[in-house]
Amino acid sequence: MRMLFAGQGLYQFHELWRAGMAPYTYWAEAGAKMFSAPGSWLAGMPEATRVAAGCELLYRIGKDYEKPEFGLHEVEIDGAAYPVVEKEVERTPFCRLLRFKRYSDDAGSIAGLKDDPPVLVVAPLSGHHATLLRDTVRTLLQGHKVYITDWIDARMVPAGDGAFTLDDYVASLQRFMRAIGSDRLHVVSVCQSTVPVLAAVSLMATAGEPTPRSLVMMGGPIDTRQSPTAVNNLATHKPLSWFEDNVIQAVPGNFPGRGRSVYPGFLQHAGFMAMNPERHFQSHWDFYQDLVKGDLEDAAAHRRFYDEYNAVLDMPAEYYLDTVRIVFQEHLLPRGLWDVGGERVNPAKIHGTALMTIEGELDDISGRGQTRAAHALCTGIDEAARAHLTVAGAGHYGIFSGRRWRTEVYPQVRDFIAAADRRPA
Repeated sequence: MRMLFAGQGLYQFHELWRAGMAPYTYWAEAGAKMFSAPGSWLAGMPEATRVAAGCELLYRIGKDYEKPEFGLHEVEIDGAAYPVVEKEVERTPFCRLLRFKRYSDDAGSIAGLKDDPPVLVVAPLSGHHATLLRDTVRTLLQGHKVYITDWIDARMVPAGDGAFTLDDYVASLQRFMRAIGSDRLHVVSVCQSTVPVLAAVSLMATAGEPTPRSLVMMGGPIDTRQSPTAVNNLATHKPLSWFEDNVIQAVPGNFPGRGRSVYPGFLQHAGFMAMNPERHFQSHWDFYQDLVKGDLEDAAAHRRFYDEYNAVLDMPAEYYLDTVRIVFQEHLLPRGLWDVGGERVNPAKIHGTALMTIEGELDDISGRGQTRAAHALCTGIDEAARAHLTVAGAGHYGIFSGRRWRTEVYPQVRDFIAAADRRPA
């Protein structure tokens, strides 16, 4: 039994278990519909609502969650609705650069849209899909041309496409910034992506290339020695060999990336759930109760949240282990010791780029001070081109999604980008 779960066998066992559960999941889905559908004779039976609720709960616990769609087809600007089309601009084996292009048939509106500053949202490659930033993108579309990095599930990338390291991540961001045009670009980085973004821009500045007009860094691990969280402590209390032996798996043969070494999404998801098991249990129990009571609005909100939260991707093993070592164990960026492609990362070389850092007061993933540490590294940026925001009462997700993001954070981000956009290049 130990050999079944050890090393490369865990992913295969997970796929075997998932295949075995599939018939019961399909049965549960069918049962939920049969005992709740209008006109079904089963829906009129005693306790039918409880049976339907139990079946749907079983279905949602056992189902496989695919990557959600962004679903951004329209944005409202100054009371007018504008169609939005999702377009792929650039592509690498591990990432798609997407643009959400706004359209209008009014000449004056078109001119206004063209004048809006371009913003690249760099989504984290840390388990969830880029669609987790749907609300971030939707809000930014009100006054910006918006691009986003859409990372590809590593199990879908053939092994023949090679490895993907943290250095490759940095190089991908540089490629995307050049493709958009870095001289007028504004970059919004979220969580893990703040580190490679700062590295990419630092290296571009060192090479004398145009750099983005502004960097907005949100809840990222620039210096995890500041206010370390449970996530940080796990990385520092275990040697790198522990991560290699316990979380790295080979992709099974039923995926295009068969044989590729990854940190599987299902293991990451288990870690997410283990951080707050009581909250997730209560959430599922409340979902069951809502279905029984007929509270369809709260039940729909539960579905929307967990359709996103439970959809996870595999990370390339090389990239994951690089991040654990460089960011969380050796702290090479804040210590000034990080080399990418043989070049030293020196944020002090950044001069013409404005810098804004944002942290959540209650963030339990990136602690207070970890993102703000970027200011101490970027000594070449004028004081007038700096800003920091600590969002009262916000956790990690609250600074880039939800009501606080839309009403408290975004207005300040919008104004900061506008001010940076007015400065001479």
